Amino acid sequence: RGQHQRAGILKVCAPTRAVTMVKYAREPANPTKSAKARGSDLRVHFKNTRESAMAIKKMGLYQAKQYLEDVLEHKRVIVFRRFCGGVGRTAQAKNEGSTNGQGRWPKKSVKVLLDLLTNAESNAEVKGLDIDNLYVSHIQVNQAQKGRRRTYRAHGRINAYMSCPCHVELTLSEKEAPVAAQDKPAPKLTKKQLALVKA
Repeated sequence: RGQHQRAGILKVCAPTRAVTMVKYAREPANPTKSAKARGSDLRVHFKNTRESAMAIKKMGLYQAKQYLEDVLEHKRVIVFRRFCGGVGRTAQAKNEGSTNGQGRWPKKSVKVLLDLLTNAESNAEVKGLDIDNLYVSHIQVNQAQKGRRRTYRAHGRINAYMSCPCHVELTLSEKEAPVAAQDKPAPKLTKKQLALVKA
């Protein structure tokens, strides 16, 4: 299949496949003022990456990058809020607003998120967005298909030894300028109140 033989010449045809645009879980409110990036089947732990992603949600771009770089240097910590079974406690977690004091420094997940932020920043530059005004408006981590390996146990048994990769997507958006509040209309007065005002 995919091969044709003509006059003694073997010709291999590449299978044709339609290229489809990937779909994001959430489209930005203003696509012209946003830039996206995503990674599929990333070989990093889903749980660690989810906690790291939640830590930078709604942060400014430079603020998020600096935070992740500080985590790599163990100056700051990623607080574990949902997947926190058996996670050790650290004094740094209190500075990040943790209630249970649990946190870790997931190096591999943080490096992947830094790479995605850099990719999204490049996409924003190409679109001509104001880089200083960008923030992480959307970030999402989903479980990918597990990788299957095997480990050998006592008495000749074999157990599954699965990896838990993930898909990550994020959107950088420009911050909206604050809208000035409108003047409130004067409240309607009852007849009694009007009489009191006139008196």
